[in-house]
Amino acid sequence: MVPAMTVTQAMRGTGAKLGAALAVSTKGLTKRFGDRTVVDRVDLAIPAGSVCGFVGPNGAGKTTTIRMLLGLIRPTAGGGSILGGSLTQPATYLRKVGALIEAPAFYPQLSGQDNLRALARLGQLNLKTVTPALARAGLTDRAGDKYRSYSLGMKQRLGIAAALLPDPELLILDEPTNGLDPAGIVEMRGLIRSFADDGMTVLVSSHLISEIEQICDYVVMIRAGRLVHQGSVADLRATQQRDLLAAPEHDADRERLAKILEAAGCTVTLQPAESAVRVETAGLSAADLNRLAARNDITLRQLAEQTRSLERAFFALTGTDDAGLRPGQEMGAIK
Repeated sequence: MVPAMTVTQAMRGTGAKLGAALAVSTKGLTKRFGDRTVVDRVDLAIPAGSVCGFVGPNGAGKTTTIRMLLGLIRPTAGGGSILGGSLTQPATYLRKVGALIEAPAFYPQLSGQDNLRALARLGQLNLKTVTPALARAGLTDRAGDKYRSYSLGMKQRLGIAAALLPDPELLILDEPTNGLDPAGIVEMRGLIRSFADDGMTVLVSSHLISEIEQICDYVVMIRAGRLVHQGSVADLRATQQRDLLAAPEHDADRERLAKILEAAGCTVTLQPAESAVRVETAGLSAADLNRLAARNDITLRQLAEQTRSLERAFFALTGTDDAGLRPGQEMGAIK
C-alpha cells in the first residue's frame, strides 16, 4: 500500500500548497490495453479540499485515469493512495468517494426522492442520507416529482445528489455543466464551490477550459496519456505573459498599427469586434507600444494589459491547435 503523503513529501514543484494533505496521490500510474499505452506513468498530487480541474484532448487518457481511481479497472503498473486507502484495494476508500460519471441513469416513472432511496438500498446506505442530499442539490421542492418531468439541470443535480449519498470526502464529476443553459451553469458553479468550502475535495472533468478557470483552484492537464502540467490555477496564470490590447482613435489606423507592431517583432491579431489589435508583447511594454504608435502619428483611444486565459496555457502546454477558438467556446476536441 502506498501511504498517504503531503505535497512536501511527494510532489515538490507541482504548484500545490506545500504541506497540504493530498486527497489523491499516484506514482507511475499506467494502463495498457494490449500494446497500446493509454495512461503513461502519471504522478498525481491533488490537494485535499481543492476543486481540481482535469482536462486533456480527446483520447488523452482522462476517462481511463478516472476509472482506475474508482476501481473500475486495474492499473497495469504503478499505484497510489486515495483518501489514505490503497489504489490497489478500492474497498479501503470507495465508501468515502462519490461520483457522477457520464449521464446519470434513473427510473423515469419514479420521483427524484424514490430514485435516491432505490440507490441507497442498492448501495446499502442509510436512507436518512436521501433528504440531506436532495437539499444540498437544491431539489427539496421537487423531490416528489417524477424524474421524467425534470429539466436537464435538475437531472444533473439529482445525479450529484446521488453522488452525495455516501457523504463523500472526494467527489468526482464528469462534465457537470454539459448541456446546461447559462443560468444552470452559474448555479452548478456555485454548488461545486460550496462543496470545497465545506472541506470536500472535488475532481471536475470538463472540456470547457473557461469553466475550469472559473470554478477550480487546481488543474491537471494530460496529453497522450502523459501528465503535462499540474498545479494551482493561480500559479499557472502567473506564468502566462500579458497581452496588450490597443485600439487606435481612428479605425482606419488599425491595420497600419498592426504592421508597425509586426515590424517591431510582435505577434499581432486583429480584433474586428473591438476595432483593436491584440499584441503578444515580445518584451514590448504598454509604454513602449504607446510611444511607437505616437511616433507614427497614431493616437490610441484604448491600451490595456490582458492576462492570457487558461485556454491559451492549455494549448501551449499540450500542443493543441487553438485556431479560431475564443474564450468560453466549447472545445469539441477536448473530452
